[in-house]
Amino acid sequence: MARQPYRFPQARIPERGSGVFGLTVRNAMAHRDSEMKEECLREDLKFYFMSPCEKYRARRQIPWKLGLQILKIVMVTTQLVRFGLSNQLVVAFKEDNTVAFKHLFLKGYSGTDEDDYSCSVYTQEDAYESIFFAINQYHQLKDITLGTLGYGENEDNRIGLKVCKQHYKKGTMFPSNETLNIDNDVELDCVQLELQDLSKKPPDWKNSSFFRLEFYRLLQVEISFHLKGIDLQTIHSRELPDCYVFQNTIIFDNKAHSGKIKIYFDSDAKIEECKDLNILGSTQKNAQYVLVFDAFVIVICLASLILCTRSIVLALRLRKRFLNFFLEKYKRPVCDTDQWEFINGWYVLVIISDLMTIIGSILKMEIKAKNLTNYDLCSIFLGTSTLLVWVGVIRYLGYFQAYNVLILTMQASLPKVLRFCACAGMIYLGYTFCGWIVLGPYHDKFENLNTVAECLFSLVNGDDMFATFAQIQQKSILVWLFSRLYLYSFISLFIYMILSLFIALITDSYDTIKKFQQNGFPETDLQEFLKECSSKEEYQKESSAFLSCICCRRRKRSDDHLIPIS
Repeated sequence: MARQPYRFPQARIPERGSGVFGLTVRNAMAHRDSEMKEECLREDLKFYFMSPCEKYRARRQIPWKLGLQILKIVMVTTQLVRFGLSNQLVVAFKEDNTVAFKHLFLKGYSGTDEDDYSCSVYTQEDAYESIFFAINQYHQLKDITLGTLGYGENEDNRIGLKVCKQHYKKGTMFPSNETLNIDNDVELDCVQLELQDLSKKPPDWKNSSFFRLEFYRLLQVEISFHLKGIDLQTIHSRELPDCYVFQNTIIFDNKAHSGKIKIYFDSDAKIEECKDLNILGSTQKNAQYVLVFDAFVIVICLASLILCTRSIVLALRLRKRFLNFFLEKYKRPVCDTDQWEFINGWYVLVIISDLMTIIGSILKMEIKAKNLTNYDLCSIFLGTSTLLVWVGVIRYLGYFQAYNVLILTMQASLPKVLRFCACAGMIYLGYTFCGWIVLGPYHDKFENLNTVAECLFSLVNGDDMFATFAQIQQKSILVWLFSRLYLYSFISLFIYMILSLFIALITDSYDTIKKFQQNGFPETDLQEFLKECSSKEEYQKESSAFLSCICCRRRKRSDDHLIPIS
C-alpha cells in the first residue's frame, strides 16, 4: 500500500479588513485622505486670494470679470456723458424759460431775485398794477414772447388764468387807537378769467368786486396759468424735441402785514410726448441707435451682475469648507476677521453699481421713448452707478503695494474716524442750534438750521470767514458780543483741535500700515494656514502637489463647483 505524502499545515494569513493590520491600513488611508483634503482646501484658498493675473499664470484661467469691468467702465461712462449733455439741454431750457417768464409777467423785475422771492411792492397802487400787469401780459403773450409758447389747459380743461385770494373774515382795525376786531378764519375766493373775458373792451373784469382788496385782512393773491412750449435745441443734438407744459404760479404774499408784499414766481415744467412730429433727417435713426446702445449696456451689466453674484456664492461655500475643516482639525472656531476675508466687498460694490446702471438705463430708454420725464431720478441712478464703477477700479490698483496704501489706510482708520465723528458731531449740533436761535434774526447765514450747518461747515474749512464776521448786524450790542465769542470759540475748537485730531487719526493709521509693510502684517489663522503651502513661485514651478490635487478633484467631482472663479 503506497504511502501518502506528508502535507505541511498551511499558515493562516489574516484578512485585510480585520485585526491590527486592517486597522492600520484604514488609519493610513484616512490620514492620507485627510491630508489630500487639506491640501486641496489649501490650494483652493490660495487660488481664491490670487489676483486675476496670478490666476491666469497658475491655471490659465481667463479673467472674464476683469475684461468685463473694463468694457463696462468705457460703456457706462460713454452713456453717462451722452445723457449728461442731453440733461443739460433740458435743465437750461427750463431755467431760461423761468427767467423769461419772470421778465414777462412780473412788473419791474430787475433780473435778479431780491432774496428767496423775486421782487416786492410797497403801495396799494403798485400791488394793483402788478396784478393787472401779469393778467394783461398773459392775454398778449403771443404778440410779445420770443419763445415757442402757447396757451395750455388747466386742471379743469379750460384755457385762461385762475386768480385766488386768501383773507381773514371781515373785521375792523384802528391802529391809531390800538383796536383790532378780526376773525382769524381764512376764506378763499377764486375766479376764472378765460381768454374771451380778457379780450372784452372795456375790460369789465378789472371793475369786479373780486379785485377790490382790503389789504388789512388780505393774506395773499395767487395767479396760476398753464403754458406750453417746444424745445427745438435738441434737434441740433440729433434728438427728438421735447414738448413742455409749464404750470406757472405768481404769489403776492401779505401774511406779515408789514407794509411789504413779497412776490414769488414758481414754474413747474413737465415734459410730455409731442403728439405729431414730422422731422426730416437722421434724428429718428439716431434715437434708435441710442436705444440699442442702452440695451447693450444693460446686457453687459447683467452679465457682470451674474458673474459677481456667482463668485460671492462660491466664496461662501469655500468659507463653509474652511470653517468645517478648521473646527474639525483644531477644535476651535475661526475668528470673525478671517471669516470676513471671504466676503469680497468689491463684488458687493460691483453688484450695487450694476443694479443701479440697469435701472438707470431702463429709465433712460423710457425717457428717450417719451414714456417718462423724470430726468432727475435717472441722473441719480446713472451718476451714482458711474461713481461706484470708477471707485471699483481701486481694487485692481490695490494689487500693487505702492497703490494699496490708500485702501489699507482707509480700512484701518475707518472705525476710529467714525467713533471720532460721532463725538465731534454732538459738539457740532450744539453750535448749530445755538447759532440758529441766537444769531438767526440778525444774520442771513443763520436763518434756518440747514444754512447754519452749511455755514459752520464752511468755517471749518476756512471759507468765507471774514464775511461771516462782517455781516453780523450791530443792532444789539449783547448779540454782537455773543456772536464774536461764538464764532471765535467754534473756529478755534474745530480747526485747531478737532480737525487736527481727525488728521492725526488718519496719520497714525498710515504710519501703522507703513510699518506693517516693512516688518510684515500680523498673521491670522487663515494666513498661517496658507503659509504652510509653498510660495507662488514654487506653486508655478513644482506642479506635483497641484496635479495631485487635480487628481483628488477628479475622484471627488462634488468639489469642482466650490472653487471661486474671478
